[in-house]
Amino acid sequence: MDRVLVLGATGDQGHPLITRLLDAGLTPVAALRNPHALQGTEFAHVEVVETDLFNEQSCIAAAEGVDAIAAHLPFVFDLEAATTLGRHIAAATVQQSVKKVVLNTSCFVAEEDNGNPAHDGRRAIEQAIMDSGAAFALLEPKVFMDNLIRSWNKPAIVKQGIFAYPAKPDLRISWICLDDVAAYMVEALTRHGIPSARYAIGGPEALVGDEVAERLSRVMGRPVTFNSLTPDEFASGMSLLVTGSATVEPHSIYDGMAGFYRFYNDQPVSPLIADNARLDSVFNWRPVTFEQWAARQDWDDISDPALRIRLAGIAK
Repeated sequence: MDRVLVLGATGDQGHPLITRLLDAGLTPVAALRNPHALQGTEFAHVEVVETDLFNEQSCIAAAEGVDAIAAHLPFVFDLEAATTLGRHIAAATVQQSVKKVVLNTSCFVAEEDNGNPAHDGRRAIEQAIMDSGAAFALLEPKVFMDNLIRSWNKPAIVKQGIFAYPAKPDLRISWICLDDVAAYMVEALTRHGIPSARYAIGGPEALVGDEVAERLSRVMGRPVTFNSLTPDEFASGMSLLVTGSATVEPHSIYDGMAGFYRFYNDQPVSPLIADNARLDSVFNWRPVTFEQWAARQDWDDISDPALRIRLAGIAK
């Protein structure tokens, strides 16, 4: 695999993926709605193709001459829209004879529809890729460690010593960092013999909130406590941060996010625990622990280190 079409190149997850593709000697081709989005960033030299993922012909044209597609897609809280994305990726794969598709679903994917359009939409996208006839690896990460350094979380950790998250106190999560997700994606692209399959990926520890706070306290050298938010409290806070209103409108992205964590918290056994034995039997990569990841972060600065790359993707 030499040329890899990257979907979602300017998002939080695109940065580590492009970095690892370049380090592996591959040629990433960033599929961007705004073709100037990477200018002024460290990825300004990366090849770009202007692409509208919701336009089938645009997707097909973008895949011309690439060996593989590596994708992470925006959460679409509309099942029909997500299904459209999957159909377009599959069409590009088939018509351009793409050899392999590696998808990072960016979240847990249930074994059957659960009524959350974002979750069910991920299943629809996966099915379209599986039906395309190309080799594939569908990587389903549990929850990202990098959520803790985003602007909706990091300031409270740094300034107040509070790690607030919409997880009930006994919900175990196999946290995984975005760099490790990117490493799994690149291994799936470059190593022969990895079976086409769905792979739930997570870090080596399944931690409850208090355990996350304990590890943050050790790394930061000052106390951090866990505040277990309800999914509705979380959604309201996110809405207030972004829109200025704490009111969560029905069917909004914030309502959808609350639905994610409501589902996780309601299960009798946490669906966010990874089966690392199965993963380790297939992949050579070994993800870092939460504490190892936390030790790499700057906990004196409240800013989100991925914000500049994320904003670069917004058309001026």
